[in-house]
Amino acid sequence: MKALKERILKDGRCLAGGILKVDKFINHQMDPILMKSMAVEFVRRFANKKINKILTIEASGIAPAILVGYLLELPVVFAKKRKPSTMNDMFVTEVFSFTKNKSYTVCVSKEFLQPGDKVLFIDDFLANGNAAKGMIDLVQQAGAELLGMGFLVEKAFQNGGEELRKTGIQVESLAIIESLDNCEIKIR
Repeated sequence: MKALKERILKDGRCLAGGILKVDKFINHQMDPILMKSMAVEFVRRFANKKINKILTIEASGIAPAILVGYLLELPVVFAKKRKPSTMNDMFVTEVFSFTKNKSYTVCVSKEFLQPGDKVLFIDDFLANGNAAKGMIDLVQQAGAELLGMGFLVEKAFQNGGEELRKTGIQVESLAIIESLDNCEIKIR
């Protein structure tokens, strides 16, 4: 997606260790016009799927997921990174965060992810694919079906995208980063 790629080159910053900061327009301060454009592109790319639910994981996936849900007029469920004391009946999995270098127990209420649901997962980044694999586990536990996964930014130099595509799931990334070597952002 041209507008996202241009914005990454203009306002994205590279940090040591393969970290791309997009906090100026995606995951801290948000550009709602760009976010809407990205949601429209996801709707276009998954138009042939009979989706009935959007799934994401807190926190940075929530904004794009809500816009996709709004455009498709579908409910959006976000997996929580902490088990709430008010939630008793839930699906639970473990997810390792590359950025934060720690594992989270992630959960979704059984009330909101059910057998027969046709799910589209939306998130901000695809790197090693740990969050995505956790969401696959939750969807499988629920007896639901994962119809696709959409990511704003994919780091092609990490193996998550390749692994997910091998499973046969439709994976769509709006910007694919080839390399962050020497803190130079190279986009496919």
